[in-house]
Amino acid sequence: MVRIAEVERKTLETEIFVRLNIDGTGEVKIDYPIGFLRHMIETFAKHGLFDIEIKATGDLYVDQHHLIEDTGIVLGQTFLKALKDKKGIRRLGSCIYPMDETLVRAAVDLSGRPFLCFEGEISGIPFVSTESCGRIAAFQTDTVVDFWQGFTGAAACTLHIDILRGRSDHHKIETIFKACARAIRDACEIDARSSDSIPSTKGVLQNPVYIA
Repeated sequence: MVRIAEVERKTLETEIFVRLNIDGTGEVKIDYPIGFLRHMIETFAKHGLFDIEIKATGDLYVDQHHLIEDTGIVLGQTFLKALKDKKGIRRLGSCIYPMDETLVRAAVDLSGRPFLCFEGEISGIPFVSTESCGRIAAFQTDTVVDFWQGFTGAAACTLHIDILRGRSDHHKIETIFKACARAIRDACEIDARSSDSIPSTKGVLQNPVYIA
């Protein structure tokens, strides 16, 4: 079974291309202007063993919200497209992921019903770092929820994210991406015991059209 998809989305605010191989090895090819989110996508691919190619531009002169939310939307659309009718998948996945002082729980249901529950505190204060070229870069931490809201709507999944404890915003956000990657990986896995059936008593896991 080949589970590969690509989606391109162009608006007046952003232009994003994503190619996804669900059954990959964690390879990433990315051209993305926000350094921290680029790192998070690389982390997501590595822990989910997803091959991801992304090229994106956006109106960063406004702020980072449009590009980050739209990236979540397009990534979610590629998962929805690659999973097709979802035959044989485990459907559910969960992970409790520790990273130093931080602990995050993620649970996903590829149900066809989009819903995000995000519980936990992120300061909302941008953190600043110096990149290797010497350029100062800030990341708007409040956009993390926007990313996952866009993803769940477009992927038509239920996703619960709970920050159980933590101090560092960097650690909290990175642990979210790792926990979600592993939960989604488990949910996408083919169940050898029911590889020819849809994992629902309804006999269908509908893929609603996401409009944004």
